[in-house]
Amino acid sequence: MATTADFRNGMVIEIDGQLLQLVYFQHVKPGKGGAFVRSKLKNVMSGAVTDKTWTAGERVNDVRLEKRPAQFSYKDGEIFHFMDMQSYDDIPINGETIGEDQLLYLKEGMECSGLVHEGKVILVELPFFVELEVVETDPGVKGDTAQGGTKPAKLETGAVVQVPLFVEQGQMIRVDRREDKYLTRV
Repeated sequence: MATTADFRNGMVIEIDGQLLQLVYFQHVKPGKGGAFVRSKLKNVMSGAVTDKTWTAGERVNDVRLEKRPAQFSYKDGEIFHFMDMQSYDDIPINGETIGEDQLLYLKEGMECSGLVHEGKVILVELPFFVELEVVETDPGVKGDTAQGGTKPAKLETGAVVQVPLFVEQGQMIRVDRREDKYLTRV
């Protein structure tokens, strides 16, 4: 058992038999009345997002998920298929469950982390830093800016990030997918 003081982003809790992942939370202490916690919870299975308000110190059932390596194999409509790297089982997961922000950076053969609950992989998380090829970008012209400028670059997965002017088409770059931010050339 945990309390609202133990909340952290990504934490998984169980409410009425459903697994919910904590996407966002905020402790609020108004001038009048007791403290409370606002939270945004994402259903692990369906991907539905709900808001919930807790009284400060309220107890919750936290769920400990074990991480297991998984590799993205292929996409079949809205279902994404991963391979469990320990048992070599196929793991079909709905695209809504993975999240649109992660799907922008998913490519075939990518190593991910499968979150296991009761012996079954229920959720897949991509690595925070991904290496992708730039497939389309404008040529950077020296002298266009007084400071270091940026330009948009389309990556092999379809994501668009801002990159420095010296990055060219065909180069591999490392991106922080949480912030859609260019880090370095590879």
